[in-house]
Amino acid sequence: MPWLALRLSPSTRMIFSDPAAVNVINRLIKNITDLNMEPTPNFIIRAADLTKQVNSPAGVLTILDNISLEVKYGESVAITGVSGSGKSTLIGILAGLDLPTSGSVTLDNVELTGLDETGRARLRNRKVGFVFQTFQLLPGLTALENVMLPLELAGNSDAGELAREQLAEVGLAARTAHYPNQLSGGEQQRVAIARAFVGRPAVLFADEMTGNLDRKTAGHIIELLFDLNSERGATLVLVTHDEAVATHCSRTLTLDGGRIIHSDVPA
Repeated sequence: MPWLALRLSPSTRMIFSDPAAVNVINRLIKNITDLNMEPTPNFIIRAADLTKQVNSPAGVLTILDNISLEVKYGESVAITGVSGSGKSTLIGILAGLDLPTSGSVTLDNVELTGLDETGRARLRNRKVGFVFQTFQLLPGLTALENVMLPLELAGNSDAGELAREQLAEVGLAARTAHYPNQLSGGEQQRVAIARAFVGRPAVLFADEMTGNLDRKTAGHIIELLFDLNSERGATLVLVTHDEAVATHCSRTLTLDGGRIIHSDVPA
């Protein structure tokens, strides 16, 4: 009977005379090869079995109920639903601003839910930009200083120059020395967008970012957001009540009662 040699590594040779053993080894090698060749899933966000509960006078209130989702690198996702459906809670957990009662979130291959607050803050500063409905600008800082802040926290010595460039990109080159109370609502949101993008985040979260703006200004802000994102290639996750905003995104998730009830790609 002929001898069959199977080379498993440059330094290891195993020799078998039993055809059945050879077949078993061949199948094992094929399975291992297939696993090694399988591409890594292209997801920047993975949420598994997220549940968020809080205590209330009426008992335990479930805000999120066993939600799982995945978001690809470079994707834009709108999260819609009626007030109280859990949208803002979900985006806060995905961004590492809050923790679920149970379940896990992985952001750019790092499990957020396995980090303490300091660890989550460091990851957010490196990977995440956030735009809020209420702008969240520090009133005692100028527009320039507000945009510089995340860069300074990260120890970037070029914070001033980069912040000026980002403010110029959003059309506020002449407003760098103004304080928030000296800016219109639309201008404050432009500063907030500049601050969110200045660190070149991998993912940008926006929670009802046009909710406090008139429709015309809101349209300009959304156009600015998507233009900047097209240049930077960040992943976008947006909470919105506005269908016009949702249609800009590549995918829409609809929440109701703390659950995803619909997921689609706009026509």
